[in-house]
This record gives sequence, C-alpha cells and structure tokens, in this order.
Amino acid sequence: MTKADIVNEISEKTGIEKVAVQATVEAFMKSVKTSLTEGENVYLRGFGSFIVKKRAQKTGRNISKNTTIIIPEHFVPAFKPAKVFVDKVKNETSVK
Repeated sequence: MTKADIVNEISEKTGIEKVAVQATVEAFMKSVKTSLTEGENVYLRGFGSFIVKKRAQKTGRNISKNTTIIIPEHFVPAFKPAKVFVDKVKNETSVK
C-alpha cells in the first residue's frame, strides 16, 4: 500500500476530499519527522511508537579497499508497534 492508496482509502471512508486528506497525511508525516529530528519520540496509543535509537560506534570494513573504518555513533529512526497491533497482525494475517 502506498501513500496514494492510503489517501484514497481515507477519502472514500470519510467523504473528505482527497486534497484535504493528502494535506493531513503530509502534515502528520512532517510532524513525526520534526519530532524525531529534535530527539522526541512519538507515541500513538494502540498503534505504536516512532522512536529514535542510538547506534554505538563500531568498526566496519571497506571490502573494495580492504581497509578498516570507524563508523561513528549515530541516531536512526525506528518504529515499535503496540502490542495490540502486533497481536492483530499475528491473528488476522493470512499466508499468501
């Protein structure tokens, strides 16, 4: 499912124009991105949490040059689904 599919589905179910739904979805995503870049986690009860994870410094290898490189510590965005969300997907998803 793409963002356009989500916009279409919300528009059909709510009767709100696609342009308004598109603006709302874009505003939501921008808000989540802004919060995460500022180091704030976003919690959506019953859905999940958008969190910032810290990756520790580690040693890596550049295979083409056969050299060792240091990868500095950094932060990455992550999503942690809520327990009810995980349970619903486990119980209602069929193998295709």
